[in-house]
Amino acid sequence: MSAMLLFLCVIAAIAIWWSAGQGLLSKPWLEVGIASGPRDGHDADRPKLPVQKVGLGVFLAVVGALFTLFISAYLMRVNTQDWWATPVPRLLYVNTAILFASSLCLHWAKVEAVRGRREQLRTAMLAGLMTALAFVTGQVFAWRQLVAAGYLLADDAATSFFYVITGMHGLHILGGMVALARAARLVRTEAIVTPRLRLSVELCATYWHFMLAVWLVLLALFAGWAGSFIAFCRQLIT
Repeated sequence: MSAMLLFLCVIAAIAIWWSAGQGLLSKPWLEVGIASGPRDGHDADRPKLPVQKVGLGVFLAVVGALFTLFISAYLMRVNTQDWWATPVPRLLYVNTAILFASSLCLHWAKVEAVRGRREQLRTAMLAGLMTALAFVTGQVFAWRQLVAAGYLLADDAATSFFYVITGMHGLHILGGMVALARAARLVRTEAIVTPRLRLSVELCATYWHFMLAVWLVLLALFAGWAGSFIAFCRQLIT
């Protein structure tokens, strides 16, 4: 339960940080000059939040809730007597580094999109797409290592949870790759970096950063670090 609350706090912190950056937490009724109307046209010229960003925020909240439910079920099951922990393949740590590199590539693409440098943006998008594919491929190989070691899907609850949760995360990465491929296609077809292209790259980067954060929490859960971290926090509080 404590680990689930910690995960919820992490997701909430990410959501609040992202919302604040997009202006969703602003209070226009407290701003000076709102009651008397726009002054000098500044308020009228203020850009509105694109509906795509609001939609992505809602979608990420749903995804966060989904993984929270998985983690809650995992933690309730881990305390039973017939629980046998599944070993974490070392390849997962390599895959984590690859996903981190993919997230960095998407951040690079976002920066290049803001600067309007199309060629550099194209390179960054391609690098992000290739590293994402490498991550998914690495996850499949990690599954094959477990199968070769005799850990099958229907053997025990721990192994089943591992396959289901990592598989669900992999499916979300694949879905993100579809959006990323579309954005990369826009880079190739658009002569310049248009606002639509810039928005598409920004949404992909936000999604990638979120999925990296989710994966880090999942890796900590499977490796047993989450329990150690919670115990350490309890010692600090008491």
